[in-house]
Amino acid sequence: MAQLRVHNDRIEVHLTPAEKALALRSADLVVQRDDIRSATITDDPWIWIRGIRRRGSEVPLVVAVGMWKYHGGRDFVIVKGKRPAVVLELADGEFTRIILSTNHAATLINRLKLPIGPDETDAQTTTG
Repeated sequence: MAQLRVHNDRIEVHLTPAEKALALRSADLVVQRDDIRSATITDDPWIWIRGIRRRGSEVPLVVAVGMWKYHGGRDFVIVKGKRPAVVLELADGEFTRIILSTNHAATLINRLKLPIGPDETDAQTTTG
C-alpha cells in the first residue's frame, strides 16, 4: 500500500517496491499543495481513468498502476479493486491528475483543506 504524507507545502506519495515495479517508475510522487486545484472522493475510480496506458500495469477492475496519457496531458493512477479513491486535479507539474485508491479518502480531503500549524507534526495516510 502506498503511503501518502501531507506536509505544509507538499504531498508525498511513497510507492511500495511492488507499485514501483508495476508502474515502471523508480521515484515517489511529490505534489506541491499550491498545485492542487481540486480533490474529489469517488466510489468508482475506474470511470476516472482516461486515455491509454503509457507506462505501468493494468488488470481491468482489479489493479491499475502507472501513467495514462490522454490528449491534454498525463495522469498517474493507483487504483485497486473497488476501493474508494481520491482524484487530485493538478494545475502544474508532471501529471494533470492523480487517482489514488484509499480507505482514508475523507481524512485525506480534510487534511488538504486544513492548514497544519507550526506546532503540529505532518500527517500521514496509507492508501490501498
